Amino acid sequence: MPKVKKDPRHQRRRKTVQSLFAWSLNKTTELTPLAKKIIRKAKKIDQLISESAPRWPLEKINRTDLAILRLAIYELSYTPEIPDKVAIDEAVELAKEFGSENSSGFVNGALGAVYHKLRSVEKTDVEKDQVKNEKD
Repeated sequence: MPKVKKDPRHQRRRKTVQSLFAWSLNKTTELTPLAKKIIRKAKKIDQLISESAPRWPLEKINRTDLAILRLAIYELSYTPEIPDKVAIDEAVELAKEFGSENSSGFVNGALGAVYHKLRSVEKTDVEKDQVKNEKD
């Protein structure tokens, strides 16, 4: 068994993906604490997924892949203490573990697009602040 699978953070992510998957089938499912936080942000997260994988409407995305994407995008968007590379790598590993043959490539591609979208917005905001400060 690879080292990463024994890591408690990886185990928490596995349980969260399982919880999100169950929630996608039955909205009354008991959720893990992290899954509850993700569901609260689902509208924004799902919007990012739709923008980053425009050829795949949400209802057409495999539920396992969708659960993994929601977790990873939550980590990229709302948990600055988790490095982006870790969030993406973990998602790809979860896709290999739980998804179909093509899941890891799909997840990696969608998250790459989300990452670039999120970080380009941050860069634009920083540049605006720099221009504003130069004018002051």
